[in-house]
Amino acid sequence: MYVCLCTGVTDGQIRDAIYDGCCSYREVRQATGVASQCGKCACLAKQVVRETLTELQSSQPAIPYPVEFNVA
Repeated sequence: MYVCLCTGVTDGQIRDAIYDGCCSYREVRQATGVASQCGKCACLAKQVVRETLTELQSSQPAIPYPVEFNVA
């Protein structure tokens, strides 16, 4: 679905930017150009970013403790 009509950014492009390493709305905005013109899409764009980051965080396995680090 189109999130930003001004720049033609879709929710899929926002998700892809996060999967490619963006960790915040600001980074997604810089990478995709979403909400860079009129700004009416900012709320929806932030929602997609928030949902995707939450989904990613909950799908990553936790690191078991204790973790051992070897110094070379």
